[in-house]
Amino acid sequence: MQKNVLIIGAGGVAHVAAHKAAMNNDVLGDICIASRTQSKCDAIIESVLRKNHLKDPSRRLYSAQLDALDIPATIKLIQDTNTKIVVNLGSAFLNMSILEACIETGVAYIDTAIHEDPDKVCENPPWYANYEWKRKDRCQEKGITAILGAGFDPGVVNAYCALAVKDYFDKIDTIDILDVNAGSHGKYFSTNFDPEINFREFIKVWTWIDRRWQEFPTHSVKRVYDFPVVGKQPIYLNGHDELHSLSKNIDANSIRFWMGFGDHYINVFTVLRTLGFLSHLPVTLTTGQEVVPLKVVKALLPDPMTLAPGYTGNTCIGNFVKGWKDGKQREILIYQVSDHKKCFEEVESQGISYTAGVPPVAAAMLVANGLWDTKTMVNVEELDPTPFIEILDRIGLPTEVLEIQPDSELSFNGFVRSLEQELLESTATVTVSAANPMIAVTKK
Repeated sequence: MQKNVLIIGAGGVAHVAAHKAAMNNDVLGDICIASRTQSKCDAIIESVLRKNHLKDPSRRLYSAQLDALDIPATIKLIQDTNTKIVVNLGSAFLNMSILEACIETGVAYIDTAIHEDPDKVCENPPWYANYEWKRKDRCQEKGITAILGAGFDPGVVNAYCALAVKDYFDKIDTIDILDVNAGSHGKYFSTNFDPEINFREFIKVWTWIDRRWQEFPTHSVKRVYDFPVVGKQPIYLNGHDELHSLSKNIDANSIRFWMGFGDHYINVFTVLRTLGFLSHLPVTLTTGQEVVPLKVVKALLPDPMTLAPGYTGNTCIGNFVKGWKDGKQREILIYQVSDHKKCFEEVESQGISYTAGVPPVAAAMLVANGLWDTKTMVNVEELDPTPFIEILDRIGLPTEVLEIQPDSELSFNGFVRSLEQELLESTATVTVSAANPMIAVTKK
């Protein structure tokens, strides 16, 4: 049964999702794209039609203007479009407003990131408990399907964790989520997605080690790993959305997130942060005008959508999982590689937007066919990963599984020593509060 879809947002991820939804509109029905700037929605529609991606031309693909912080306006649009599934691909600041509108109208909700409060950065974990999970009881009472974090990370990597539990391990020790972009866009400096969200998520590093939250300085723990296709790449311990649900739903001693950064990115980030340009708090200029430094930086940097033409190279994102199967040690890498050039040729997008925009469409298809129509709020790892991964294989994000010989050169042996000891020997100090099961690590 077709279930009309409302895509909220008109950035790079929404661009990809619109293409993929149109290519599967025999399942998803009419598609409305809504944003504050309707012309951006119309540009996406023009791209979809130019690439001939509207599978069933009898179904509508159209746009609407919407301020998604306006809950009554969002409710009205859902009702006017006869929407059954809302895919929230706007800013993370919009999550609670859109979720509330979905609860009020009784329609399914899908997003790709944790809600953020503009006035708060990297709150105490688990982040989902601060906002989304507080509405879980209401979703269950009203039979509302709400699938949280259904992008790639969070999203696909959560499904990889569930797949490891389901098919590959009897017991898991550690999961290391590794995300590297080995592409080149030719710009002096640019983030691959919304600069404001990009910088905010690296202000603190919350990670899950030895079944407790630990905090480390940004870019303080570095490893080099030999990835499939892209080869050896530097990666740094970081906090990230998926850890905040995986720590609750996956039985593992440690679950960590690593992201690839080049020296140039780290240098620019460090200068901006040191000078105060990454602050989310307003400052007053000598003219009396009030500005938010981080928003000024965002306005000066290239729009991530403009990076797509000429972007070359590959992304590689996956989970390195260690544990036991049938009484023997086992290590596997579950991963996905995307090519920036091929992404642009298919949907006029760069690979980062592509990897984030395809999965929520796969999730919407599973809601439409009933396999993921949960009638309550869930994170992706709580669902059967097999049909999700099967759809992703079919619509553009094929998964690979690599068996690794334990303790071989391809093993991810980043933690032979404890992080606490390593940092004590280098540039940081470690403090532990007996009243709080978190470790805080700060620079000397």
